[in-house]
Amino acid sequence: MCKSKMAVDAAQPSSTPPPRAQLSESARTQTRPTFTASSNSSEPSTSTTSTSYKLSSAASTSSQTSLSGFRLSLPENPNLYDFSEIRAATNNFLAKRFSSSSSTPSWRCNLRGKDVVVFQRKFHRKLETPDLKQRLSMLCRSHHTSIIKLLGASVSGDNVFLVYEFVDGASLAACLRNKKNPNFTVLSTWTSRMQIAADLAQGLDYVHNNSGLNVRIVHNRIKSSSVLVTEPHYNARICHFGTAQLCGETDFLDSKPKSAGSGEIIEVSDEMGRSPNSKLGQFEGERGYMSPEFQSTGIATQKSDVYAFGVVLLELISGQEPFKYKFNKTRGDFIRTSVVDSAQGAVVHGGLRTWVDSRLKDSFPVDVAEKLTRVALECVHVDPDKRPSMGRVAGKISKFYLDSKTWSENLQVPTGISVSLAPR
Repeated sequence: MCKSKMAVDAAQPSSTPPPRAQLSESARTQTRPTFTASSNSSEPSTSTTSTSYKLSSAASTSSQTSLSGFRLSLPENPNLYDFSEIRAATNNFLAKRFSSSSSTPSWRCNLRGKDVVVFQRKFHRKLETPDLKQRLSMLCRSHHTSIIKLLGASVSGDNVFLVYEFVDGASLAACLRNKKNPNFTVLSTWTSRMQIAADLAQGLDYVHNNSGLNVRIVHNRIKSSSVLVTEPHYNARICHFGTAQLCGETDFLDSKPKSAGSGEIIEVSDEMGRSPNSKLGQFEGERGYMSPEFQSTGIATQKSDVYAFGVVLLELISGQEPFKYKFNKTRGDFIRTSVVDSAQGAVVHGGLRTWVDSRLKDSFPVDVAEKLTRVALECVHVDPDKRPSMGRVAGKISKFYLDSKTWSENLQVPTGISVSLAPR
């Protein structure tokens, strides 16, 4: 059997010891050869062979450790801030609000030496301190480049103050729709929008399937105003991760769903035996992003997240709001149309090219745009069982992103000239 590198190093000591930063103290002690007092030669004694065997066994055992087990073994450092810290950092909540457009009070401040954003939320079900700390311990283990990091929380009466790291950027809604200049958008290229779509899909797939926490998580706040776009590469970050769990809206769901890939609504009662059908157990919903079953039952699942993601995807392609109103002169009333209805009409009647955001100036791969729109429409299917999982969606969008990069690299457009590739 071939010896491992560590075993060779132990059996044949080198004159140059390995860097101290690469080995723990115990490993450095074990790999140091021992010599007998009576020996005049430089050969190590037989005790090194035992050390080599122990190292090989330890390495074999370590290699069998699962990723989820390693994640659960990480230190738990949830920050339970004292309310006085939150009050001092926000100047007794008199500091300027972080976002005046948000219905949720929030403040950007410095807390324990970190630049953070504090969101004030109402408890839907009051959590005791041990339960809150346990949930924080679970959620604070999550790390993904497409998710804004949750740092901790503080409780005061019926309010919970959630502390997230500050990330400089603008909301996707603001990037797509500038009220002062409707004809302008910073997302003026197809590849920039595909970058955002890929980041969002991978981030939500991580929340649903790959957090390594042995539980299933429902985000419940997927919308364009809760997605942060950062420069210079227009990467997307998902906000408000863990809010639903820390506000007492829902518990963590079982890691094994009742039926694989099913959109079945799974009711989870809390420790007091209350069902989510009760008022305190219901989720908050956002108009335009709520799935049909959410509207009828008030209970959200991961399939509800998929529906909301599909709406955001349609916004990203078309630049339209989830709902818009047009005045009908004949009826003398406003008619509401949704981005879902307009997308379905464009696909069915072959008007996709005119439906895609005109600010892209027809510079996009039509085949990729059509495939992406069809995936978004699958996500907003009325029947939750027919919606795809986020793992499947993320895989497809990653392929569309690569196809779009190839299309962009092959497209040679002369600089300084405005080109329309096809009539609108």
